[in-house]
Amino acid sequence: MGCNLSLLFLNHKCLTRFLLLLVLPYKYNPALLHKFTSKFSHFHILISVPSPLISYNPSSPTVRMSPRLFLAVAIMFAMAAALAHAQGTRLGFYARTCPRAESIVRSTVQSHFRSNPAIAPGLLRMHFHDCFVQGCDASILIDGSNSEKTAPPNRLLRGYEVIDDAKTQLEAACPGVVSCADILTLAARDSVFLTRGINWQVPTGRRDGRVSLASDTSNLPGFTESIDSQKQKFAAFGLNTQNLVALVGGHTIGTSACQFFSYRLYNFTNGGPDPTINPAFVPQLQALCPQNGDGSRRIDLDTGSGNRFDVSFFANLRNGRGILESDQKLWTDASTRTFVQRFLGERGMRPLNFNVEFARSMVKMSNIGVKTGTNGEIRRICSAIN
Repeated sequence: MGCNLSLLFLNHKCLTRFLLLLVLPYKYNPALLHKFTSKFSHFHILISVPSPLISYNPSSPTVRMSPRLFLAVAIMFAMAAALAHAQGTRLGFYARTCPRAESIVRSTVQSHFRSNPAIAPGLLRMHFHDCFVQGCDASILIDGSNSEKTAPPNRLLRGYEVIDDAKTQLEAACPGVVSCADILTLAARDSVFLTRGINWQVPTGRRDGRVSLASDTSNLPGFTESIDSQKQKFAAFGLNTQNLVALVGGHTIGTSACQFFSYRLYNFTNGGPDPTINPAFVPQLQALCPQNGDGSRRIDLDTGSGNRFDVSFFANLRNGRGILESDQKLWTDASTRTFVQRFLGERGMRPLNFNVEFARSMVKMSNIGVKTGTNGEIRRICSAIN
């Protein structure tokens, strides 16, 4: 296996190989060692080195260190490399460079939400679809004949105008500072809050990607996908089964077009509807989405509570009233049903607070493949690469 900087502190074999190459046979240039250790003064780290641990021969430009001192130096090298490599997102990233960044995004989302509440679930889905392709880098916003926007899973997404509006205002206030990736991440959080869901702190500092290809969207979970397949796709990004159930719970707001689920209502098995649908619910869905009817007609994913961020989505799954096949499978599959039951607070189950776990999962997801430091760019216009 090849070792690079990104693997150095994630794989013990890579770290061991690096340290062996670094220290054997425990000889260092003293000037270089002093220069390196001095870099840590601003971290307020004090390392006391008793004289028996280190010896220096004036006639030879080398230092011979004991294993104890070697360990201390190795730890410092590890910290230096980790700090250099892991310049990730953080809270208050724009506190000095654009202190009104978050308030500008929120006020923009609020303004659009008042006139069109459908932008809330649209922005939430957009953020999810962005992070699962090329990481959370706003690649979904880029225009082009073969960009992610044009891929089938993204053609019906709503809310692009909200991001463009927020970007215009931010460029006027703080030119070239706030990334489109951070705007989308903040807007997704604000969308949940505006639909009476939880409000959480969003780490920022993402930069925008320069690649957007429709062909890369094949990794997005589909509406017929099995739970095993969904779990594999989530696990590839470090998201576990609980994260999966919580994030899919975002379907508590928003709608789906009939074309994505009407096949469940007619000739699904043995000439009848999908048996996982509550039989009493089938006529209601058939009336909304008649056979050979308008496939673009939209209905709530969370029947009876499509505009409010709450746990009723999971209650509908328990009652066989899930709209998408992939959603209903959260209940029919034992590995995910447990989390649905815990979000619902069913008796005998250790309860989980859906809002809290959703927020945690969103923070985790929003750090997938982020570009920071010198990677990526800060787009001037969200729909085009600089």
